[in-house]
Amino acid sequence: MPELMGPSEALAVVPTGKAPRIVAVANQKGGVGKTTTAINLATGVAAVGKRVLIVDLDPQGNASTGLGIARASRQTGSYELLMGFAPLAEAIQDTAVPGLFVVPSTADLSGAEIELIDLERRSFRLRDALLPGAEGFDYLFIDCPPSLGLLTINALVAADSVMVPLQCEFFALEGLSMLMGTIERLKRAYNPALEIQGIVLTMFDGRNNLAGQVAADVRGHLGDKVYETVIPRNVRISEAPSHGVPALLYDHHCAGSLAYMRLASEMLRRDASLRVA
Repeated sequence: MPELMGPSEALAVVPTGKAPRIVAVANQKGGVGKTTTAINLATGVAAVGKRVLIVDLDPQGNASTGLGIARASRQTGSYELLMGFAPLAEAIQDTAVPGLFVVPSTADLSGAEIELIDLERRSFRLRDALLPGAEGFDYLFIDCPPSLGLLTINALVAADSVMVPLQCEFFALEGLSMLMGTIERLKRAYNPALEIQGIVLTMFDGRNNLAGQVAADVRGHLGDKVYETVIPRNVRISEAPSHGVPALLYDHHCAGSLAYMRLASEMLRRDASLRVA
């Protein structure tokens, strides 16, 4: 993991708390349903009338592909935004989902980790780029790469909260412990207001005793930080990206789609209660 401090970086930058609510979807382990969660949760939130933006910060560009953005049309995206080559308004593209927009991942993003090292405010690049021009959105989801490098650090510095998709498997708690440690370091150094939005249990198979044990262990350690909604293993969720649409559009009656709609509802209820409190 890179050093947290870069040239000319200020300490203790607190998020403004204004709309949009910025949620980083992060887990340093790949294959846990991170991008699937970002896409379908954002779709579920847009479905209830919210205006939502996804920032694809993963060089693999799976969120962009899953939302039907062809690689040939990704001329401007998250790389250009990070490097200051384009403002947010120029990087945003429409999707097939009403109310849902995306800043796609471009091929150049794969080299951004190296390029960011020597830049001033290297951990604040995304935050600085998002602040102007994002006022028109209710929610902004950042799909992070499966690592704890400078791209993920940028996402966590920019975010109000972190949502962690967690696969119900043996090594889940070990990886979660590493991520929680990183979040605590970032809170102390840059973003004291950063909070855990919630832990989402994904790829759950009720026939597997280990999955049930992992879920119980996670809830035992983190209590109400773990969402009640559990995302099941579901073939239709796996098929949807190849069609360039979220599962909620591909088959809104399947078990996975229904689970993501429940998750969106649960998240919105939690956020509403926090605002009232």
